[in-house]
Amino acid sequence: MLNSKTDYTMKKISYLLSAATLMLGFASCSLDADDLMEATPDKFPVNEKDATASLAAIYENLNQVSASPQMSFYYVSMLASDDNLGGGGTNDKLMQAEDMLVNYNQNMTEQFYKDRYQGIARANSLIEALPNLSGISDEVKTQDMGEALFLRAFYHYELASQYGNVPLMTKVTGALVKQGDVKVLWGQILQDLYTAATTMAAKRRTDGHIDKYTAEAMLGRAWLFYTGMYCNGSEISQLTSTTYKPLTEVELPNGTKLTKKMVADLIDDCVNNSGYSLVPDFRNLWAYTNRCTVEDYDYTKGQGLKWVENDQTSATTNNTESMFAIKYNKLASWSTTIGYANGYALHFGVRGGQDYANTFPFGQGWGAGPVAANLVSDWKADEPTDIRMEASIQDVRQLPAYRFGGWSDFVQETNYYGKKQAPVSAKTSTGGYVCCFEDLMYGSDGGLSGGYGNNMQLDNIHDLVLIRFADVLLMQSELKESVEGINKVRARVGLSPIAAYSLAALQKERRYELAFEGVRWNDIRRWHIAAAALEKQTGTDIYYCGSAARNTAHNGGYAARYNATAGFQKMPENQVSLGSVVQNPGWDNSSEYQGW
Repeated sequence: MLNSKTDYTMKKISYLLSAATLMLGFASCSLDADDLMEATPDKFPVNEKDATASLAAIYENLNQVSASPQMSFYYVSMLASDDNLGGGGTNDKLMQAEDMLVNYNQNMTEQFYKDRYQGIARANSLIEALPNLSGISDEVKTQDMGEALFLRAFYHYELASQYGNVPLMTKVTGALVKQGDVKVLWGQILQDLYTAATTMAAKRRTDGHIDKYTAEAMLGRAWLFYTGMYCNGSEISQLTSTTYKPLTEVELPNGTKLTKKMVADLIDDCVNNSGYSLVPDFRNLWAYTNRCTVEDYDYTKGQGLKWVENDQTSATTNNTESMFAIKYNKLASWSTTIGYANGYALHFGVRGGQDYANTFPFGQGWGAGPVAANLVSDWKADEPTDIRMEASIQDVRQLPAYRFGGWSDFVQETNYYGKKQAPVSAKTSTGGYVCCFEDLMYGSDGGLSGGYGNNMQLDNIHDLVLIRFADVLLMQSELKESVEGINKVRARVGLSPIAAYSLAALQKERRYELAFEGVRWNDIRRWHIAAAALEKQTGTDIYYCGSAARNTAHNGGYAARYNATAGFQKMPENQVSLGSVVQNPGWDNSSEYQGW
């Protein structure tokens, strides 16, 4: 275990420091996706050190997007799903618009669009340069190439999930790149991931880098979404059809074919050979079991729980379930980038400015994504003894002194609060509270809050896990139509095994195991059940500005908006004006959100 809080910080940010160096080298190059210009690789990178810095800059894009989380695919996928509402205050129209698939602002999510293309540009530069680099071993070249291909695919995957048919960018070019065939776009995503999964070394990485097995997992996720979502065709009526018969093979841009069997075999390899595994106690995955909070929270007190990311040198090794995560660090400040802090935790924090004693152990924030009551009722009906429900959801009526409508402007507030991505507070030795347990665990020296300390907007620095091993087990069951993976996940939380595989059983297991982890949205879309699932949010109990109310339909309602858009967000008008994309269906004047 590290004794030095600064040492812990350095473990978390080593690749980001390299990225900062790289950005100085790019200072004279345009990476603004407004004009779709990319850095040219004629002088950089030229050696192994440059390649390492270039790779770091590609990873840094994960943190870059975290500076404006409310525009990102992860955030949209939470709010747009049937498990969360929009929330926020009366002036936070973007949150509510993302929940209801309506428009607020001509360019309401453009920063994410621009940021992700910047990440793709960086990846393209390294991918083109690597074959010609000297003084670098073939082993390192292969690994760096695999990681760059993974990240290029992941960034395209998020853009294509959020906007649909986006421009595919695989070359360093200063020319305007336009939309092409959506089949080619998804074919390239799958090809990049397949190449990464079949070329990188068969070794689990514990240093925060992508490995072969993470690429296998992401290939499974991308395969299941594309082959399900597009199984009927690419027109809106086909994308929103309730017919679900997923594709079993996909033609790749290199002329080969990827089959369901090939993907299933790689998922099997990940399950059997990766070294990743389920953490024995589901609750230890979540930050509220950290050592500074766990014995003061009634739900976890006295149960011997221990967060997998407690401050140890082997934190990544101990968290055998985390396969791909955004790392945050103590250098977040207004003078550098707030993307070094976990902005998602801030956004999903309890709205209201209440005393921390009222909401302990959960910290304050902007109130995005209140848990939808329909999720709780479905969960209780399907799995009444499932410990994951209380491990994932806090009934705020059970908190000592929670006050509804604390700021008197909370929209779509519910009785339920998601625990997994929440900011977590801690009690001090003098009986007070710190906004974020990280202030006690890691200390404010070395940069936390830029030296300010106890800052609710900058001090959340726990990881945001994007892929964990439980998801892989459930993908294995889905691809092979077997109960093996499902039952491993159920056994972890003490639930009885299911006797026979069914899609319905798989769908329920994914919903409850992976609740509030950013996957539900694409799941209901690819299964072609989205419209019906979303409509269950209509009429559920909420609070509006502290008063009991109902979740009412806007702009025609959830199902109507989904059927008009297939869940794709509005293309930023700036990009439409450039001529690189055409506007998506369903985003005419009828989509304008007028407020609650």
